[in-house]
Amino acid sequence: MRIGLVDSGIGLLAAAAAVRKMRGDADLVLASDPAGMPWGPRSAEDVTRRALECARAAAECGVDVLIVACNTATVHALPALRAAFEPDLPVVGTVPAIKPAAATHRAVAIWATPATTGSAYQLGLIAEFGNGAEITEVPCPGLADAVQNADAAAVALAVKAAAALTPPDVGAVVLGCTHYELVADHISGAVPGAVLHGSADAVAAQALRRLGADCHPPDGRHGTLDVILSGRKGELPPAALAYPEGAALAKAVAGRGHTPGTR
Repeated sequence: MRIGLVDSGIGLLAAAAAVRKMRGDADLVLASDPAGMPWGPRSAEDVTRRALECARAAAECGVDVLIVACNTATVHALPALRAAFEPDLPVVGTVPAIKPAAATHRAVAIWATPATTGSAYQLGLIAEFGNGAEITEVPCPGLADAVQNADAAAVALAVKAAAALTPPDVGAVVLGCTHYELVADHISGAVPGAVLHGSADAVAAQALRRLGADCHPPDGRHGTLDVILSGRKGELPPAALAYPEGAALAKAVAGRGHTPGTR
């Protein structure tokens, strides 16, 4: 079983870690676009083109399902990706976890990139899944870039700024960018008492459902890891190793006598 993940940068680590947690034997192909990131400020057409290029690179590795582990790419490129690859290759998008958050809390904040905050896409999700909850959209300028660069000081400043815009009575914070899940502990500390809702576990589970696979490795085998950076085989970037999700992937590969990023 071979699973491809697409993102502009290391935000895909959260979904990759979730897949490995559910199926340790899954072979992973991580296809990102460091030469073109961030995708957030780019036009919809440019994001779509870049997401398609990453997806084609992953598909060439013989993946069985493709996870679009990026909210921006899901917003702009999911229809084009599905048109290009389905039904032969299932494509799973990433949607902010507004529905489960609003189902259990009456006050919810959605932390997202400035480009996503206030977008027709996010407003549509709020209208469809908001369940009557009081929902506050919180833009987080610079947070995704800070996470991508593993810049702890910049992460702290961006989280502090977003927390200041978050109503003190919120019961839940929806992480509307996959990068944010890598610093969930920092966000939790800045919004005490709020339950964080990410998308990685749900996306991983959906990918396995599309494959008709269960969540238990049948033979204890540990999966391989391939890394593709802007169309070329590479290794996990140093910033990825600063997070437990990336370090665990690298350790698992190294433990089998391979260099991270190779099979």
